[in-house]
Amino acid sequence: MTTAVTRRSTVTARIDTPDAPAAPDAHALAADAAAVDADPAPAVYAVTVHMNTHRDNFDGYEPHHPLAPATRDGSALRLVFHASERIRSHEDAADAAFAVGNRQGADDHGRTWPAHIRSVSVGDVVEVTGPDARTVHLSVDSYGFSPVPEPTLLAAPADPDATHRD
Repeated sequence: MTTAVTRRSTVTARIDTPDAPAAPDAHALAADAAAVDADPAPAVYAVTVHMNTHRDNFDGYEPHHPLAPATRDGSALRLVFHASERIRSHEDAADAAFAVGNRQGADDHGRTWPAHIRSVSVGDVVEVTGPDARTVHLSVDSYGFSPVPEPTLLAAPADPDATHRD
């Protein structure tokens, strides 16, 4: 599933009048560029955690294991982290999502991990889309993460048996 991200854009136009020069000078071009760069949209990492629903899920992720996204209110829970000194890469965002998924805080929009969903564990897959629109999938390992291909066995987001605690 792909979610569109809307970015505010600024358009700068130069209109030549009879008493203005036809070609902009270097100072005018620099001022136009500064206006465009003055308030850029923040760079964000969007994260969805896919819970491994296979009976051997805690032994690590394998491509044949079915996954189901962690949900809130019937739709996939998306965590958002702003690029910062702490979050500089897809792996940093995955690590931050792991902390949220283990009830150690909230994302940058204040979302916490739902109490009725098990914590993020070895064998789960973290999907991270970065500011460059590149999406990576990382398997949660005993220590850290390993890149994996995009999972193909995804359960419906509303399947409560897949990710919820008993």
